[in-house]
Amino acid sequence: MPHIYIDGDACPVREETYKVARRHKVHVTVVSNAFLRIPREPLFNFVCVSDAFDAADDYIADKAHEDTIVITSDILLAERCLKSGARVLGPNGEAFTMNSIGSKIAMRAIMADLRAGAEMPNIGGPPPFSPKDRSRFLEALHLMIVKY
Repeated sequence: MPHIYIDGDACPVREETYKVARRHKVHVTVVSNAFLRIPREPLFNFVCVSDAFDAADDYIADKAHEDTIVITSDILLAERCLKSGARVLGPNGEAFTMNSIGSKIAMRAIMADLRAGAEMPNIGGPPPFSPKDRSRFLEALHLMIVKY
């Protein structure tokens, strides 16, 4: 069975992850640099890392391997985990793969450059998180676990 690591800072699908993990009896570790409340159950663990830059990402990337599922919206963390053989799932239910991560990193860089332009109008960020995203996430996580 896989072990799930959640990049806990601003993750909108922790409760959904707990729900699927209970059903499949999969261990979950939530990693954050600030205290987060998690269910007091044997399957769930919380790790509080320092507030150093990328401390949570470094912890998760260090633990990532072929029997790991990582839940994050951080594209650079996703790439690090994929390189370690982990499976990576975004909160919107989209699986990151070695085939897709390069274009996502390139798009991230382009968007950062556009946002940095002083005379550019506000181009906004990602679309708001929706109930459809939650539903896609639940299904994708279930399927990812079942495939182990």
